[in-house]
Amino acid sequence: MKQGETHELQKLDGTRVLFIGKGVLVGICVGIVITLFRFFIEELNQIVVKLYLYFQTEPLWLIPWGIFSVLLALFIGWLIKNEPHIKGSGIPQVEGQLQGLIEINWFSVLWKKFIGGILSIGSGLFLGREGPSIQLGAVVGQGVSEKLKSSKAEAKILISSGASAGLSAAFNAPIAGLLFVLEEVYHSFSPLVWLTAFSASITANFISLNVFGLKPVLYIGTIESLPLQYYWTLPLLGVLLGGLGRLYQIVILQLPKWYGKIRFLSPNYYGMVPFLLVIPIAFLFPKILGGGNQIVLSLAEAPLSLWLLLGLFALRFIFSMVSYGSNLPGGIFLPILTLGAIIGTIYGVVMTDILALDSIFIKNFLVLSMAGYFAAIGKAPLTAIILVTEMVGNFSHLMSIGVVVLVSYVVNDLLGGHPIYETLLERLVKPTVRNISGKKTIVEFPIQAESPFDEQMVRDIPWPKEMLLTSIRRGEKELLTHGDTIIRTGDHLIVLTDEALVPQINEQLRNTERNF
Repeated sequence: MKQGETHELQKLDGTRVLFIGKGVLVGICVGIVITLFRFFIEELNQIVVKLYLYFQTEPLWLIPWGIFSVLLALFIGWLIKNEPHIKGSGIPQVEGQLQGLIEINWFSVLWKKFIGGILSIGSGLFLGREGPSIQLGAVVGQGVSEKLKSSKAEAKILISSGASAGLSAAFNAPIAGLLFVLEEVYHSFSPLVWLTAFSASITANFISLNVFGLKPVLYIGTIESLPLQYYWTLPLLGVLLGGLGRLYQIVILQLPKWYGKIRFLSPNYYGMVPFLLVIPIAFLFPKILGGGNQIVLSLAEAPLSLWLLLGLFALRFIFSMVSYGSNLPGGIFLPILTLGAIIGTIYGVVMTDILALDSIFIKNFLVLSMAGYFAAIGKAPLTAIILVTEMVGNFSHLMSIGVVVLVSYVVNDLLGGHPIYETLLERLVKPTVRNISGKKTIVEFPIQAESPFDEQMVRDIPWPKEMLLTSIRRGEKELLTHGDTIIRTGDHLIVLTDEALVPQINEQLRNTERNF
């Protein structure tokens, strides 16, 4: 090996080690924040359930509790009014931030999302902690990058690593946290990003495990392998999940329109609606409050009757929409997984009645449906598969999960479904192609095996006007491009453009690739 090549490799290895170290630093900070976030939510939720059990014996206490709930909603509304970026799950805001569409005050979002999320999720509303955990992780990563005086490109890596660590600590799912960033946020594989994000995820997960223990979040015990003779039921389940996933997408995108009919409330204070509606629900069914992980565990132990399951699904579906549409700080990951578990249990009960299938296999359909339903809605199949397997602590059913996830993904696609977080981001910000910010940024565009750009010269491709192809990253090397440079499968095109045009450039490149 030549001396220059040795120096280059040493420089590359040094860069990777440095970013792994920064990932560990981000992971420590995120692990502490998300562990506290998760702890306070669980403690508050237990207190609220005990209160409602007490209210069942002393119902008059519901009157002052209702007044307190209104005041709580007003306080959270005040937080939202002062910091609009804490609305909802926060995942669209993270994606918008990484694309240069949104400017975030990290400390403002950190403490307001932290408090607002604890109060909203811990109060029993049908919201999940994972979306807020991802956003909290991202802003912690941003804060670390500012303290380290990082460049813009490095800051984005630390922000995405913080997001990965946030999901990891929320669900004790470090691999899913990594895949979420690569599949949902970046849509590509970058060695520097995955090394930094993975080190952050592992570190944050280690901190969380020391507080909450090694037991997976949704551990449901041993799951028997579904006999091959019943595998024909899996594509049918995938079709059902794809259709219901598309219904979920349609309904959730209509929520702003429906909430907009409430003329006497500002959008910042829509939270008063779920905070009041949850009172009769919690009074009658205190044990179904929150994101729903306790429901998944109870269904795995003893499935309910078919009619009770249908009623539970209807209640969870409707009120999770009411909760999320109110703009309160809370996510949809766990509510989606809960709905998927209920769908799977319903399907399993029906299959046991029709096919005389042993009831022990209902658990299989529960797990498969969680992954399939999430994959259909989020359009992130790999994340769905790994997230569910990590959460239930069982990796022995990847084949059956893969079948269901693939079918549900394709069915949702055929029905016109799009990734829910990308669609929500488009609703959040609607930039035009001429909206120039004056800030330069780098975009990486991966060349897949099926890409028409493969084996083409740079000069032969009609590139978008608002970008400049500066180089090509090929493995460990970076090549300066000329007109006769040939693009290969596995290359990453390094594109220079305006920060505000990143989504348009990505879309134009995809369209050019499809039509080439």
